[in-house]
Amino acid sequence: MNIILLSGGSGKRLWPLSNDVRSKQFIKLFKNENDAYESMVQRVYRQITTVDPDTKLTIATSKSQASAIKNQLGEKTSICVEPCRRDTFPAIALAATYLHDKLGVKEDEAVVVCPVDPYVDNTYYEAVKTLQELAEAGDSNLTLMGIEPTYPSEKYGYIIPESGEQVSKVREFKEKPDTETAKKYLEQSALWNAGIFAFKLGYLLEKAHSIIDFKDYQDLFDKYDTLTKISFDYAVVEKESSIQVLRYSGDWKDVGTWNMMAEVMADKTKGKAILDETCENTNVVNELNIPILCMGCKDMIVAASGDGILISDKERSGYMKPYVEKIETEAMFAEKSWGTYTVMDVQPGSMTVKISMKPEQQMSYHLHNHREEVWTVVSGTGKAIIDGAEKMIQAGDVITLNAGCKHTVKAITTLDIVEIQLGEEISVADKIKFLLN
Repeated sequence: MNIILLSGGSGKRLWPLSNDVRSKQFIKLFKNENDAYESMVQRVYRQITTVDPDTKLTIATSKSQASAIKNQLGEKTSICVEPCRRDTFPAIALAATYLHDKLGVKEDEAVVVCPVDPYVDNTYYEAVKTLQELAEAGDSNLTLMGIEPTYPSEKYGYIIPESGEQVSKVREFKEKPDTETAKKYLEQSALWNAGIFAFKLGYLLEKAHSIIDFKDYQDLFDKYDTLTKISFDYAVVEKESSIQVLRYSGDWKDVGTWNMMAEVMADKTKGKAILDETCENTNVVNELNIPILCMGCKDMIVAASGDGILISDKERSGYMKPYVEKIETEAMFAEKSWGTYTVMDVQPGSMTVKISMKPEQQMSYHLHNHREEVWTVVSGTGKAIIDGAEKMIQAGDVITLNAGCKHTVKAITTLDIVEIQLGEEISVADKIKFLLN
């Protein structure tokens, strides 16, 4: 299979664990077959490659999420990075062009586009494989997968098929309705539109060229910030007359809120948490190194991280987005391709950060113009390169890096460093990268 996995999201609805850098698909609340915690993107990747080990999977994502994907899935993961956010049609057009120009996928090959965030079992990806086969057969220009509704939902758009058969031509699409209208749709064998579709690559490239003036992948990438923000549904799906839909009736959950996530997360609590015997239907996720005690809590979600603390009724947690948008803080935790970055303390003129690096990983070679840094190696061994000079480092070493000094570090073993940043202007933008000879 050729799969484009859409990984986006602003990280508001699972605050405080998610943020602009760590969206919900990177939070490790599920468990794999070895009983180890895994994230949504790791779970989806594992499921797809289990169903079809030969799958060619490319993740379309924003620049801010690329490091987290490499951290969780490995450096060899195929990633198509959007220079900025421009909604789903530009993202899919860029990814399709990337498949053709960079990965050599032929125009007559079928491509399936899937979101990264449903909670499903493997039958879902077996249906995705069927979707690809239907697209390859070429009976329609677009082949969608519709979810068999379990109730008349107001949260989803609807696909109205011409019949209730397993594969049917599509009659029309409907926007998110009220409950009574949704009931009428269900009487017409309607399906939830979950944003899963397949096409031959040549079809999508032709559509992209008809809407956007570009030559090839690099040209599209270079002018990406000038593109109109528009969804794939509006730009392509709703204007296409040759569409069929595959009906999927297996388990499917959209875990976009804490209320839904609580239903599927592996454990009732994660981190330092104690629930007394009177608590009912309460979940706690604690990323802080202090205990949380819950007593008499009923139908509650408690989530704590360096970004903040949420205490909410489960049902009410689905309405948190406008309140979270009022909270202006920098992300206190980020996954990088080389490890993790955790802000421990922020003061006027200083910031203290814990850096944890994976073995054999290396940061970029860079400098800061407006701050100096003091590294204290807490554990492990590595090699620092400072203005071209190499230095072995180990637990107990202290290194001062002046503003304007080029530097990097490579971990030999797992390497933990406490970094104190000092300066009047401490900003993530204050970073200039260089190639390391």
